[in-house]
Amino acid sequence: MPLDPSLYINRELSWLEFNARVLHEAFDPRNRLLERLKFLSIFSTNLDEFYMVRVAGLRRQIAAGVQHVPSDGMTPTEQLAAITKRVAELMEQQRKCLYDFLLPELEQHGIKLVGMNELNHEEWQRLDHFFETDVFPVLTPLAVDPGHPFPYISNLSLSLAVQIHDPETGASRFARVKVPKSLPRWIPFGRPNQFVPLEQVIGANLGALFPGMVIRGFNTFRVTRYSDLELAHSDEDDDLLTIIEESVFQRRFAEVVRVEVERGTPPDLRELLLAELLEDQPPEMPALTESDLVETGPLLDLGDLMWLATLDVPALRDTPFVPVTPPELKDSSRSIFDAIREKDILVHHPFDSFPASVENFLTTAAVDPNVLAIKMTLYRTSGDTAIVQALTEAAQRGKQVAVLIELQARFDEVNNITWARTLEGFGVHVAYGLPGLKTHTKTVLVVRRDSDGIRRYSHIGSGNYNQHTARIYTDLGLLTASPLIGADLTDIFNALTGFSRQSDYRTLLVAPANMRQRFTDMVKREAANARAGKPARIIAKMNALVDPEMIQHLYEASQAGVDIDLIVRGICCLRPGIPGVSDRIKVISIVGRFLEHSRIYYFANNGDEELYFGSADWMPRNFDRRVEVITPIEDRSLHPRVCALLETCVADNRQAWDLASDGTYTQRKPGTRPVVSTHERLLLNSWGLLPLPSAHENGADGSHDGQPIAAQSAVPTSSS
Repeated sequence: MPLDPSLYINRELSWLEFNARVLHEAFDPRNRLLERLKFLSIFSTNLDEFYMVRVAGLRRQIAAGVQHVPSDGMTPTEQLAAITKRVAELMEQQRKCLYDFLLPELEQHGIKLVGMNELNHEEWQRLDHFFETDVFPVLTPLAVDPGHPFPYISNLSLSLAVQIHDPETGASRFARVKVPKSLPRWIPFGRPNQFVPLEQVIGANLGALFPGMVIRGFNTFRVTRYSDLELAHSDEDDDLLTIIEESVFQRRFAEVVRVEVERGTPPDLRELLLAELLEDQPPEMPALTESDLVETGPLLDLGDLMWLATLDVPALRDTPFVPVTPPELKDSSRSIFDAIREKDILVHHPFDSFPASVENFLTTAAVDPNVLAIKMTLYRTSGDTAIVQALTEAAQRGKQVAVLIELQARFDEVNNITWARTLEGFGVHVAYGLPGLKTHTKTVLVVRRDSDGIRRYSHIGSGNYNQHTARIYTDLGLLTASPLIGADLTDIFNALTGFSRQSDYRTLLVAPANMRQRFTDMVKREAANARAGKPARIIAKMNALVDPEMIQHLYEASQAGVDIDLIVRGICCLRPGIPGVSDRIKVISIVGRFLEHSRIYYFANNGDEELYFGSADWMPRNFDRRVEVITPIEDRSLHPRVCALLETCVADNRQAWDLASDGTYTQRKPGTRPVVSTHERLLLNSWGLLPLPSAHENGADGSHDGQPIAAQSAVPTSSS
């Protein structure tokens, strides 16, 4: 039975609060200055995607007359109104952060964004030469008049709206000049670590683009278009790659959902932009209004500040770290297959080296003469990686190589299509997934002829096979020779590349087959144990908690007496701390140097604890519309590592934010107590296996009593 809507937090507003926590990191003086600039950049790119997908989706619901009301009870119209209000507040905070704090502080360290009017004669000449040789040949001025209709404005492109006066006719004209993405946004001009924005270089040279005209002024603007992928397919369609290519192409012309203009843009120019863009809208879409026009500061597209955040100024950036080779893999004279056969190997990225573990596993398999087959899922990968090279080399050596590439990975569709064709060109068997389901799981299966027979070696991870994100996302990975896991993965790959309706698996939790039911049963088991006075506890770490059914089960478990700690980085629709409903549930979010990406699930199970991890959050899409895999950690000798990691997160009083029942977050402060910073501790030890402050040292605001998880779960709670 559905719960009272007041017991749920709206999904979209919860996401905005996550992005507010990201923005807070840009304000926080405890972070180094260029890292603060990085967080401000991430806030901007996050907001772009939110508008392209979530806001655009709500607008489409309204246009179609679909009044889908989520569990929290807010209609699409109510959600859009609340979003507009909250985004306006956050944008004002962003402007204050950049112009009142970050840029002045950066200038104190010699890093500065300079206006053209601040240059001397020699610097002007240098930039004039750059414009003539590198910029002018790339630009295409587009006039707007009866003979030239308003040009197509591509998604997220930065443009100049130029006001022109014709001295011969006296007519006023409008033109658009696109700021090319193929050129650097920040242009050096001779002073170390000082730059002029590219749009200002173009603006100062508009006379070269419109000779004989009088330039009355220019302002920058930017549009955001709907960018989710909709597949127009039927059961009879058999070429998913072609369908997705066509959908990606059509996405370029989707409706505009936001127009950004720089502060001070004249009212007549604002009206012109809205009027012309409205003409470009599909007739069935909502009209653009003044509320869809967002006024920013002097600079637009602040995601480009990420390049400045990477400047080589060590004093203003986080101290570099070198990932370590897992101890089980340090003996280079020993095959990685021997090490895995001896015992399961659990790795924690980015602290444990991705190249030394996952890439080593695949590159070794590619050249090992005893390896017969390699099967793999690829959701997102990066560039010409060692993994792609290993797959192509394995195929060239005659091994059976099958790769499931998810063509519907949002915003990576073109990249994945390219890799699919590259792999096919080398003889790799490429499957494109299932039209109704995204293949989100991260799995590898290697079949090898060992001295005692055929054996299956597996890797299951919570993160993508992407060398770049493996340096900045926290993820777990398991390398195992478990026959049960190997057999389950074999069945999963057969289902992905062939035809199957298998719903039973030996040990893995697989969506959409059995994962929802298995998690439901485990939560209900903890509730039953608590009612019986047995040890009961749940700790779940994930990116997002949205699924209303799972939230209801957690509420019921709390009411039964189960202590529940939820470590949810982003969206959380559950309201903790409601008397009689969720007063045993605590929710924290950890935001910091690394993006918390691992999904880990702990169940006390009457003292016989169970630990799971994998690719799935607790969201309807993960349970019902994606292929996901969650694996148990069968080797109990590995449990203390994962428990120590969870303990560290729960005890954090530096990067953790507590969620209140009203949906607001409060950042924990150590005060006079020792600082427990999750990421700093993990840099010292990849599992947080360091002594935590005792109960009297930490206290209530750290939400940790000093006992290890296993010890806590072995003793009934006071109310049991």
